Amino acid sequence: MEKITTVGLDIAKHVFQVHGIDGAGAIRIRRKLRREDVVGFFSALPPCLIGIEACATGHHWARVLIGLGHDVRLMPASYVKPYVKRQKNDATDAEAICEAVMRPTMRFVPVKSEEQQSVLMLHRVRELLIRQRTMLVNALRGHLAELGIVTRQGIAGVGMLIALVEEDDHDHDLIPPLARSALLPLIGQLREVHEKVSDMDRQIHAWHRSNELSRRLETIPGIGPITASAIAATVTDASLFKSGRQLSAWIGLVPRQNSSGGKERLGRISKQGDPYLRRLLVVGAHAVLRFSRNGKTAPTRWAAELLLKKPYNVAAVALANKMARIVWALMTTGRRFESTVAL
Repeated sequence: MEKITTVGLDIAKHVFQVHGIDGAGAIRIRRKLRREDVVGFFSALPPCLIGIEACATGHHWARVLIGLGHDVRLMPASYVKPYVKRQKNDATDAEAICEAVMRPTMRFVPVKSEEQQSVLMLHRVRELLIRQRTMLVNALRGHLAELGIVTRQGIAGVGMLIALVEEDDHDHDLIPPLARSALLPLIGQLREVHEKVSDMDRQIHAWHRSNELSRRLETIPGIGPITASAIAATVTDASLFKSGRQLSAWIGLVPRQNSSGGKERLGRISKQGDPYLRRLLVVGAHAVLRFSRNGKTAPTRWAAELLLKKPYNVAAVALANKMARIVWALMTTGRRFESTVAL
């Protein structure tokens, strides 16, 4: 045990696989651990380098092992996969993790704190509730359309449908009693989900106001409290990215490359990275483009000029890419966005 210097830990729900080697690369231990035995095993182990895939519960176990004095590094699972030899199982996965964590060019994932994960949980739960609200609204519209009742789109149209179903002096020929009894639970659940989304928004805004980095990011055109708080909680250490383009590529806002022989071939955006941050930035870019024609500041003028040369969606993604680079600049310099500087 004293000779082990590097450990690859393949985590799971109940059964964990350990692969440990010494300084010369010789295998010193290969064994399985039950969940309740993990802390005791690593408590008896001298401080060493531990590699873990950045998957579910990865940040939790990284914090636990760091508390025991170990050097823990999280890695994207896609970067570990090339080191898996032939058949895939827990033992080969742990061996691949042990091999990958020692590579000098490996990219690591910063360990998130419990506060950062809590903020991201608010965002994920809010996103799930919004999807459920959309499903309920579509169900209500679809069922009433079967009865020939169609209203305009948007919140106002939904309010008209709800009032039509709930009003007492209704025309019984318009909505049959059985249909009304089926739609009333949908309306009740829709109101409940809407209240929960509003509560999530209040909690996110409260955290945003208490976080200095999130408030600075909000000064960027197209970034509001939701996007700013999501970025502040997701990007733990912006200095790990050498440039703003690396952060933009990590989010998934740069073109896919298929270059060879010194000839660069760029395609569409890769869609790799963080889809939630990418969607928030693109939505924010759409908001900037919507008001760019009448804008007088440098960012809106740049967006208006770009819109004259490129299609609307292409300009929106390009603007989101530029916003991500500005985010990196503000996070690394500690400055606020200056409206006089062009995007």
